[in-house]
Amino acid sequence: MRLGLSMRYLGYHIAAWRHPDVPSGGAIDFNYFLSSAKKAEAAKLDMIFFADGIGIRADDNPKGSLARDMKNAELEPLTLLAALGACTSHIGLVATASTTYNEPFHIARKFSSIDHISGGRAGWNVVTSWSQQEAWNFSRDEHLGYDERYERADEFVDVVKALWSSWEEDAFVRDKESGIFYDEAKLHTPHHKGKHFRVRGPLNSARTPQGRPLIVQAGASEPGREIAAKSADVVYSSTLDLQSAQKYYADVKSRLAKYGRAPHELLIMPGLTPYIGKSRQEAQEKFEQLQELIHPLTGLAILYNVLGDLSSYDLDAPVPDVAGSEVHSIARNLMDVAKRDNLTLRQLYQHVAAANAGRALVGTAEDVADDMESWFRNGAADGFNICPATLPQGIDDMTDLLLPELRRRGLFRTEYEGTTLRANLGLAPAAFGK
Repeated sequence: MRLGLSMRYLGYHIAAWRHPDVPSGGAIDFNYFLSSAKKAEAAKLDMIFFADGIGIRADDNPKGSLARDMKNAELEPLTLLAALGACTSHIGLVATASTTYNEPFHIARKFSSIDHISGGRAGWNVVTSWSQQEAWNFSRDEHLGYDERYERADEFVDVVKALWSSWEEDAFVRDKESGIFYDEAKLHTPHHKGKHFRVRGPLNSARTPQGRPLIVQAGASEPGREIAAKSADVVYSSTLDLQSAQKYYADVKSRLAKYGRAPHELLIMPGLTPYIGKSRQEAQEKFEQLQELIHPLTGLAILYNVLGDLSSYDLDAPVPDVAGSEVHSIARNLMDVAKRDNLTLRQLYQHVAAANAGRALVGTAEDVADDMESWFRNGAADGFNICPATLPQGIDDMTDLLLPELRRRGLFRTEYEGTTLRANLGLAPAAFGK
């Protein structure tokens, strides 16, 4: 199976910064991330991943919650990737960049540069920006509508791929004797003219070591699935149970054929936050320690952007049936969980806090490996995007407990297979123009 490590903030538990062993200022400390990246590389993980938003995606709702939120100061991820690329040698480097408030030429050039700097280890996680807070940072009173965001994203990815194919692999001959720097026949200027973009090109960068950087996509929506099937190499999914994961896996894979692609050309890696102990009791204690650090205002605030203002409801009463959300897939998942398990509001925000709205597992390495193997062998996952509750402790638990168990079962590598991210993921170099 393929394994990535998500490294945003200080971990994926909302109260991670309050853990006594977590450096509370780590999110703006390069050495903090470098240490974690080197641990991940020593463990032979496929990639590290930085999610991102281009604004503080929260207001002070409920009052007093924003001052308790760790998600308000972090390093810009592309800058961070470039620095980490110069200090590592094998691990993949993936970061989010929005199609809503960037231009295709910017994204194509930046990720191309990171791929060159790292020797072929860069990946772009394609997202749309959905929050009002982000819109306010880019001279807009309202964010783009749902349909427009995804329509723009689809065209955006097409333009970026065309820019990445501006030059054939051997276009730059650099012949000092003749004075010819590049072969004119191997330059392909995109001349793109579409609804959202007019981009002449070409990109002022050579074709990269991977052919082009990896494209990663994380949307579960209908247009998001189409973008994934058309262009993505990896999908980070957020399914919460095996049956839903199998349905999602089959659906996305089934869409590949109409784009001339085979199922093995797209890897699906659900998110997972493991709480691992040498015993189940130890794992439960790690979990409960963090749950007890959640302030109620913080708990209500993490539900606010997904389900709205719930501060008028009783925390210990069942979750009210709220409707309407811009984050369609996340909201739907949360309401399904709340109804299925008859959760109170307090229990729901604790559930979200445990894995940042993703799936959490609490148990021994054998328990976690059993679950991962079941998903891997039963058409639900090609691997996992591990989202540790705290950093760096989560990496240490993986290295010391989980990975030895996965290797004992023959489910994970002991050494890297290649020097590029594509090679280590078992993906072929990108064909020219694809």
